[in-house]
Amino acid sequence: MGSWILRSLLLLICGVSGYYLATAFSPSPFVGWWGILGGLLLAGFALLMERRMKRVPLRNLLGSFIGLILGIMVANLISNALFPNLFNNQQMILPLYGLLYGICGYIGIRIGFKKGDEFQMPGWKPFSRGLPRGENSKILDTSVIIDGRIADITETGFVEGPLLIPQFVLGELQHIADSSDPVKRTRGKRGLEVLHHIQKQANVDVRIVDTDYPSVKEVDSKLIELAKEVHGKILTNDSNLNKVAELQGIEVLNINELANALKPVVLPGEEMNVKILKEGKEMGQGVAYLDDGTMIVVDNGRRQIGKTIDVVVTSVLQTPAGRMIFARLMKEEASRESKGKDIYYPLDSEF
Repeated sequence: MGSWILRSLLLLICGVSGYYLATAFSPSPFVGWWGILGGLLLAGFALLMERRMKRVPLRNLLGSFIGLILGIMVANLISNALFPNLFNNQQMILPLYGLLYGICGYIGIRIGFKKGDEFQMPGWKPFSRGLPRGENSKILDTSVIIDGRIADITETGFVEGPLLIPQFVLGELQHIADSSDPVKRTRGKRGLEVLHHIQKQANVDVRIVDTDYPSVKEVDSKLIELAKEVHGKILTNDSNLNKVAELQGIEVLNINELANALKPVVLPGEEMNVKILKEGKEMGQGVAYLDDGTMIVVDNGRRQIGKTIDVVVTSVLQTPAGRMIFARLMKEEASRESKGKDIYYPLDSEF
């Protein structure tokens, strides 16, 4: 309610000020209306800038302000050193001053805005860990870190923006790594090793954030709250977290969905070279796997266990757990084709 009162006062002040400024140059009432319109437009521009500036982190605002001051100082030094000695024409000096101060001020603002993320001021929480806000920020959950594939993805450079690792996720990883269960302990240690590997990558911006939500107990709920605060996306392979986050309007990047999208397309009739690893459920079947883990069921492939053979795809079955490819031995396919070619159909004249 108070913000609307302030905005109304701003519109009123700008409109009245515009009217008096316009009538100061010309007493015509028509000019006064143009002054009111100009004042209201200026107030609208200020309100628009307010909405934009609220989304900018404080560190970036301070960085821009410091950059502007430094830019003006540099422009002042250059102008004092060159312009009084080189130019006596006042009509040329004024545009040059405007050009110099405008360029230096703009460069200072832009550099200060970019470098604002690097501010570190101990004792003041907004500067302690850097909490970037924007859709390019990616928040890693525990499952995707333990999974390990995120390290390979970030190394390719396909993931843009900073990777945010909340302190409560690190705590959960540490708790898993200290578990008495050997399986959990191995998973936790693997997750910590994956984080170290990602931090060593030169093209990845990894940031540990201290932001916590004491009133929220579950880690998944904390991740959603953090994503809302920074306007970022959650990187996960947890289907339950994926569904809950999407229901609350949080965008989720699921590693499993990415892996399924990148699987090669296999069509019936294609030839493949695979290694039969084990026998299938049905009699005579052999089972092989592609590099991405896709199962290939080969008819009459049981005798070929341990061998690398050529097969022909007969059908592809999509299941909730993934894809299954059914194939036949190449020599059987060739034999079937040859039999089809050797079939003799007599002509009517031969009867």
